[in-house]
Amino acid sequence: MNRKRLIAAGGTLVLAVVLAGLVSTAGGQARAGSDDLDLAAEACTVIMVGKDASTDGSTMTTHTCDCGICDWTWRHVAAADHKAGSTRKIYHVSQYKTWPPSEGLKWDLYKKDFAGLEIPEVAHTYAYHHGGFGYMNDKQVAIAESTIGCQRRMENPTPAAKLDLTMLTLLAMERAATAREAIQVIGSLAEKYGYGFHDDGEMLALSDPKEVWIFEIMPVGPLWTPESGKPGAVWCAERMPDDHVSVCPNESRIGEIDLANKDFFMASPNAVSLAVDMGFYDPKSGKPFNWKRAYSPQEGSAASTNGGIQRMWRFFDLAAPSQKFKLETPNMDFPFSVKPDKKLSVQDVMNMTRDRSYGTPFDPLKGIRGGPFKNPNYFNRRQPRVIDDGRAEYTTVTQCRAGYPDAVGGIVWISFGSQDTACYMPFYAGVTELPQSFAVGDHWTFSRDSARWAFDYTDFHVQVVYSEAIKDVQAAQAIYEGELIARIPEIDRQALALYKKKPAEAAKFLTGFCLNNASTVVDAWWKLGDDLLVKYNRLYLYDTEKRNYDRAKPAIPEWWKKAVRAFDILMEPDKK
Repeated sequence: MNRKRLIAAGGTLVLAVVLAGLVSTAGGQARAGSDDLDLAAEACTVIMVGKDASTDGSTMTTHTCDCGICDWTWRHVAAADHKAGSTRKIYHVSQYKTWPPSEGLKWDLYKKDFAGLEIPEVAHTYAYHHGGFGYMNDKQVAIAESTIGCQRRMENPTPAAKLDLTMLTLLAMERAATAREAIQVIGSLAEKYGYGFHDDGEMLALSDPKEVWIFEIMPVGPLWTPESGKPGAVWCAERMPDDHVSVCPNESRIGEIDLANKDFFMASPNAVSLAVDMGFYDPKSGKPFNWKRAYSPQEGSAASTNGGIQRMWRFFDLAAPSQKFKLETPNMDFPFSVKPDKKLSVQDVMNMTRDRSYGTPFDPLKGIRGGPFKNPNYFNRRQPRVIDDGRAEYTTVTQCRAGYPDAVGGIVWISFGSQDTACYMPFYAGVTELPQSFAVGDHWTFSRDSARWAFDYTDFHVQVVYSEAIKDVQAAQAIYEGELIARIPEIDRQALALYKKKPAEAAKFLTGFCLNNASTVVDAWWKLGDDLLVKYNRLYLYDTEKRNYDRAKPAIPEWWKKAVRAFDILMEPDKK
């Protein structure tokens, strides 16, 4: 998702607290240029884990699709064979545009925005699952996305740029059997037909059972035309060491590049020359070419931005605390990747997507920010940007696993809404259907037919008394997520046995398992929302079994009562 530069807010803490409580925008709408809009544009965190850095030998990537207004629906696209000479229509697909449900579903209506281009179709296209982007195909190629921006002169919103990012990820899902092939598919098509239109600088984590690559692509300016004979995009990819982990928090991650080392680097032919032509790099300077410093520089550190760009520091500190990464380290100086202190499980990675920087200098509960019930969302428009900031449309954790047929080895875990109050649900690469409830719904129309609304429904009731209600959610997560993760090896074994006899039977088994599990989880979250409404109604604690309530619970902490009294004294008029 797109992002803008953060601007550190000034003023004293006291003034910020007072203003946060007393000032609002007319009608509750965010004003143009407000911090709400700036922070809403700083979105999407990608975590990457190499096969030798995971406990089960899988490669893993995550995508926190932070937006707050975007489409959250998911589809499965079946594999297909195509006749010789057939073509593939190219559409412009905005990451952000949605339509009212009364008009139809996004993944039908987007076809109204034909880019005016048809490209040669391939003989066979792979099956895949997609949300706002393609996420996993039936060859275990996985994708995660984070917008990184680029130098302004590189942007190309003109019709000459036929391909935007969503379209490129769908094409990669259809055509690539490995991460390296996905890089070549995206890179070559963007060079030939032009990249940009809706999008600018973007990062994709491209993975398969063997490798994880960081791929970054950018437009080449609004004057580009196909007739120029020059590439219509500039891109570079760097492979992460197998025993390392990394992160992309909306910042370019590729630094110095060695294109002679083809096992670790790939790039478009203009990777360096474009920077020279545009004045972003002077080869006479004596300095080595640095991709991110040339095309997408990000100044500042966690400390200098008051946590505005602290996700880089936070992830590396979580993954490798022994290295004692400093808050003052400029983000541009962080390593490309690092060997973690311990190998990470899929549950570890899920927990990282829920991280709120508790216990750090950027703790969202510091002082009285969280209110009486320690709600990390109360002050979330005037505080540091954390990994789980509550605006996620959905979050994915992909696993690509060697030693299995692709249909069984690949899993994309999906959770809807804010990670802290949601539940990850697995979908194997070989499933032939996603739940119908995943394909419907939007932010402006409540619907009990939409899976996403089940999680928002629970999330809404958690906000009222967060410190208490989040315990109920975590108990549910332990059952519907934690216990399921423990069952996955057995599901793998059953699917593998069926696959060896007849692949179609394995697909049927996995599809049934995933659909049934998702239905169970969605139903559980609807009920959880109902239960929270009853249990904490009117800020009392209602015991449904004993049919009584405790007027003293959930207790308002004494420190909050003191803060209220202190505020009253502060606001009293002078008595003279």
